[in-house]
Amino acid sequence: MNLKVIALVAAAALSAAALPGTAEARCRGCAVGAGVVGGLALGAIIGSSIANSQPRYVEPAPAYAPPQRVYVEEEGPVCHIERQRFWDGYAWRHRRVEVCD
Repeated sequence: MNLKVIALVAAAALSAAALPGTAEARCRGCAVGAGVVGGLALGAIIGSSIANSQPRYVEPAPAYAPPQRVYVEEEGPVCHIERQRFWDGYAWRHRRVEVCD
């Protein structure tokens, strides 16, 4: 595919260069400027087709990883919160109480 594009662009550039210029007496060196501009455009087209033809490395998408758990041994008592049920004289209620082992 790239070779076809390069050949087509080269043929177009050569045919454009083969066309005769205008017969104006004031325009000296206009064909040189057009040739330079055409050469730069042709070089950009060919260079971009060559640069885009190479395989690219695509980095995989980032994946979420939960942080590692860190266990710390404490020397003091281990405390936890328990839910206790008690009667307040009218109804059963619940409260949270901290219990240390």
